[in-house]
Amino acid sequence: MNFMKKKHLLITAAALLAIIGPVYFGARSADRVDATAPSPTAVSGSQSSVRADRVEVVHFHAATQCWSCKTVGDFALKTVKERFPDEYADGTVVFMDIDGSKPANQAIIQKYQATASSLFLNAVTDGQDRIEEDAAVWRLIYNEKKFSEYLEGRIRQLLGR
Repeated sequence: MNFMKKKHLLITAAALLAIIGPVYFGARSADRVDATAPSPTAVSGSQSSVRADRVEVVHFHAATQCWSCKTVGDFALKTVKERFPDEYADGTVVFMDIDGSKPANQAIIQKYQATASSLFLNAVTDGQDRIEEDAAVWRLIYNEKKFSEYLEGRIRQLLGR
């Protein structure tokens, strides 16, 4: 495939993702948010010093994923399994891969207020969610080692280690 065809394909794919992505995940609007669902809160400096009982690493995506979306999910799962094997086995660190196009996943999409392909960290302490979208991982997808080191550090921070 020549360069112009590849460029056209990439532009088309990006445009489709921009148009179709919100359809899969719903628009972020007050009328779509379940008022009974816990509200996400960012993990700030004072909150991050609290030791979480459990950390959920949640990868949201559409049914068809681009290379970047697949990479974020693959690297996140690999990091959790390899760097937290005991915690992954006992449920202290959980990885969830959520296809936003499936109607059965609408409740968790609303809980996290996910609107597109994304990675969230949820530090659960005494049953209370502290949900934060982690957009920094997207800048690290070209370097698996740095991605894993970064994500490991974030999870360790949330676990108070």
